[in-house]
Amino acid sequence: MIRLAAFAAVFGAVALWEFAAPRRKALYGRRARWPHNLGLLLVDGLVARLLAPGAVIGVALAAEERGWGFLNLVQLPSWAAFVIGIVLLDLAIYFQHVMFHAVPALWRLHRVHHADQDFDVTTGTRFHPIEILLSIVIKCAAVAAIGASPAAVLVFEVLLNATAMFNHANASLAGRAERWVRWLVVTPDMHRVHHSLLYDESSSNFGFNLPWWDRLFGTYRPQPRLGHDAMTIGVDAFRSPADLRLDQLLIQPFRDTPGQYPINRRRAAES
Repeated sequence: MIRLAAFAAVFGAVALWEFAAPRRKALYGRRARWPHNLGLLLVDGLVARLLAPGAVIGVALAAEERGWGFLNLVQLPSWAAFVIGIVLLDLAIYFQHVMFHAVPALWRLHRVHHADQDFDVTTGTRFHPIEILLSIVIKCAAVAAIGASPAAVLVFEVLLNATAMFNHANASLAGRAERWVRWLVVTPDMHRVHHSLLYDESSSNFGFNLPWWDRLFGTYRPQPRLGHDAMTIGVDAFRSPADLRLDQLLIQPFRDTPGQYPINRRRAAES
């Protein structure tokens, strides 16, 4: 219930922000995209509830009880273990994101998220259910290895959902504020670069929550070369209105297209 309430509150706040101060003119109206993006979110929720209900928290409880993971092997104040657990889980999600771009089979799943032709709060909820299940498995392994407490895991999950909606907003902070805030959290202008049609731009800014990993590992790109208003969002192989439909989102990973692998996009950009 905590996660659901937090999701609803953040979704509503970001949607109002987009309505009041849109960053870019949308290619499609909300009626053409939102029912399908949110329909995919509903499918994800049902699949996760049926196949892996409470899995990540369950692993955290088991790790705490049985002493699994790094944080259960060292003596730290509880507050320090709580903070470090959240930070390390965020690092794990950064590497997961990079992996979903680098491995062709995983990119087939993740491109469902990138193939959205507009960029708004619902893009932050648009993931294929198989990717959601794989992400749960990866998070369970990370929780067991880190030894993150159940409280840290719960807070991290709420933060991850909230920041995913925030940094996909079709809105922007004021210029000076945006430059400062992006040192603390991934902003919409920072993450929008990652959704560029251009390979070198979509291969940057992988962070969802904390922006430090991109700077540390050399994947940070401050702005798109064409600017936020002129840049093209999406994947070149999926540009028709039909590709926005829920049924097409569910079968997209199983479609063979020239743009199915990131490496193909890089070669096309270099040719």
